[in-house]
Amino acid sequence: MKLNDIAISEAIIREFNKDFLDYLNVDVAIVGAGPSGIVAAYYLAKEKVKVMILERKLSIGGGMWGGGMMFNKIVVQKKAKFILDEFGVSYKVSSRSPKSGYYVADSVEAVSTLTSKAAKAGAKFFNLIFVEDIRTKKKKIEGLVINWSPVEISKLHIDPLAISAKFIIDATGHPAEIANILVKKMGKRLSTKTGDILGEKTMYADKGETDILKNSREIYPNLYVSGMAANAVFGAPRMGPIFGGMLLSGQIVAKKILDRISKSKVKGQSDNIKFKIKKEKKEKKRE
Repeated sequence: MKLNDIAISEAIIREFNKDFLDYLNVDVAIVGAGPSGIVAAYYLAKEKVKVMILERKLSIGGGMWGGGMMFNKIVVQKKAKFILDEFGVSYKVSSRSPKSGYYVADSVEAVSTLTSKAAKAGAKFFNLIFVEDIRTKKKKIEGLVINWSPVEISKLHIDPLAISAKFIIDATGHPAEIANILVKKMGKRLSTKTGDILGEKTMYADKGETDILKNSREIYPNLYVSGMAANAVFGAPRMGPIFGGMLLSGQIVAKKILDRISKSKVKGQSDNIKFKIKKEKKEKKRE
């Protein structure tokens, strides 16, 4: 069979456009395809939640690719090891301190395996797209305003497009980009001590890894933070090339959103029952 250049182009354009149109309305939009964003996407998609991940770079994985200072190894502590096990990422116990609970994984394998597992669970990745604005209604975030990353890089004046999402996760890492957009355009309204972004503190792995678990939460109606974005918003330290907190952060945020979705479904069912009862009572009165 002879290869047809135009048929190849058509296949790419048709399938991408089909996906893009389908994901203009989603349950959850995750901004940033680093470790916490990918893990959150996996746990959400696994429960049949419609989730998209927007990544401004060409590559997926955030800072995990480079390990520590381009030594492509990462460390995960004992309490997050179960995530490596669930995803099927191989690891070794640290030979220097085998009783310390440090597990060393290959960063390239970790990123590629996390990404593959999330995609196979049903999460949809869109790379080379950045978020330039948010959409709000009645003091709640209801979507994002997006454009191509090359448009931003080239500083072209090209209008963006909008997407709708019930929940947003800011997983943009150190810059906490979505939180920054919100504060810049709507003022100090975050659920921090001052309502503002408190800023990332100097490296202190032990405290940073502890703080990230409590900081991974809702910071504005329907907007959640995970990963280093969470510590940047709440003024906690950075951690360096230990990634257990990042992985757990994604799982924590996914669970919080899943709880919200579950409660809204129960409420919806309850409202339907109440409506049916009222309707039946009215019909009986008419009789």
